[in-house]
Amino acid sequence: MLSDIIVQNEKETRGGFGEGISEIADANPNVVVLTADLAGSLKIAPFIKKYPHRFVQCGIAEANMIGIAAGLTIGGKIPYTTTFANFSTGRVYDQIRQSVAYSGKNVKICASHAGLTLGEDGATHQILEDIGLMKMLPGMTVIVPCDFNQTKAATKAIAGYEGPVYLRFGRPKWPNFTTEDGSDFVIGKAQHLSAGTDVSIFACGHLVWKAIEAGRVLEAKGLSVELINIHTIKPLDEEAIINSIRKTKCAVTCEEHNVLGGLGESVARVAAKHFPVPIEMVGTQDTFGESGTPTQLLAKYGLDTPNIIAAAEKAISRK
Repeated sequence: MLSDIIVQNEKETRGGFGEGISEIADANPNVVVLTADLAGSLKIAPFIKKYPHRFVQCGIAEANMIGIAAGLTIGGKIPYTTTFANFSTGRVYDQIRQSVAYSGKNVKICASHAGLTLGEDGATHQILEDIGLMKMLPGMTVIVPCDFNQTKAATKAIAGYEGPVYLRFGRPKWPNFTTEDGSDFVIGKAQHLSAGTDVSIFACGHLVWKAIEAGRVLEAKGLSVELINIHTIKPLDEEAIINSIRKTKCAVTCEEHNVLGGLGESVARVAAKHFPVPIEMVGTQDTFGESGTPTQLLAKYGLDTPNIIAAAEKAISRK
């Protein structure tokens, strides 16, 4: 039951990255960190203090940072690049495509402040296209963890995962509810949060918690909800999706991203190929964001709990 999920505290997912990078650096001497003038925002001060010789401050030169990271892999290093999601992808897409993805370089592109919940910085910083951009690159792994603990687990796991990775996380404090030791996180394997028969809800990132809130309301109405955290957008756990929609016969997808090109389209592709069902997509509708608080923006753009409830009820009605 979704009512059994307990919030331990509220913590920033970017804080999970900061703790994770410091811990994995202790275990793996090849881990190095680069930043584009955003060490404070990415919470990497503890790493810098412990390992100043394994840190590169690139300044506001994101394209150069990606090039340096690609070069470091040739010597066996495992570079983690750090900046905002907008600058990690849109600003440097050519460098990622040519210098990292095309040659399969072992670069970990770590992106904070993603989506609408960046808040008051506004549309120029709230990238809502990055999951699509990155998942379309051949060989690129794309991970969108849901809370502090899972971001920490993912940060540590990708050090031992060969090949380019895009790790996306956020700015605000958010409910932290997954296991503290990260045992419920495996790259490429969906996390089942509840079993159900009436509707499948697939969510990623901050929207997982909103989906939990929605699922609790739906359960109180007597509906059986299967909620699955798709923290790895690519490689996608197609088996988990197919098995779930075969039971429920309908689905809802939830993401802090444009519905064009994101998680929803990935789930729809799997369903269309293997078991077509009605699907409702909760996400931004081909639009840029604006300045506002995270709560205000999620509500205005249709990404909050009431919208997920409405989407689930609509999906069920279409069966």
